[in-house]
Amino acid sequence: MSDDAETTTRRRAPADRPSADGAPASLPPAAGALTEGLQKDVAFLEGLLASTAGSGEAGRPISDDDVAAALGLFEDMRTALDRLEAQVVIEARRRGMEWRQIAGHQGMKSSQAASQRYQRLVTRLEEIRQGIR
Repeated sequence: MSDDAETTTRRRAPADRPSADGAPASLPPAAGALTEGLQKDVAFLEGLLASTAGSGEAGRPISDDDVAAALGLFEDMRTALDRLEAQVVIEARRRGMEWRQIAGHQGMKSSQAASQRYQRLVTRLEEIRQGIR
């Protein structure tokens, strides 16, 4: 863990720590369902990667169906992560965080970059909702 991440973890108030389902306690229940689904998908992918690293010796052989299933996960995972990110940005703004602060936490150099990223997320999610994407 980097010094910055370690410091941020120590500074975080107990109410802001993730709940048992992995979602921060202040996020809506839907975020918990998203994180639970992501955790399952990541576990599946980790198992697949572990098996490929050992050439299938570590567990059961990897089938073409396993690889196809893994490939099919990524778009849904991106959408779930986009939803979570948008929810966290909304929460940050609701709590009075400025775009400059949000940008810094996201590793961006300007408030404009963070705001534009959020707008792209919202647009993408709306297009998915409407069936355009």
